[in-house]
Amino acid sequence: MYEQRNNHNEMIEEIKEKRQLMINSANSLGFTSEVTIKYSQELDELINEYQKAMEGSSRPNDEIKFAFKQMIMIWPKVLI
Repeated sequence: MYEQRNNHNEMIEEIKEKRQLMINSANSLGFTSEVTIKYSQELDELINEYQKAMEGSSRPNDEIKFAFKQMIMIWPKVLI
């Protein structure tokens, strides 16, 4: 169980890092740049992998909700 917990934490950290790369790219290159779109697609894949991993887990869905709230909250900040 510890390995699974550690893996989830690593996945969350990877999601955060990819999200930051996407934000930085959007700010410097624009929302429609190839690099920003690439980061966005990679982020989607990471989130999907995380969700699949969480389906079989006994951990509460609060972490998933938190990750999505973070994702939703960043876009308005980027647009400002």
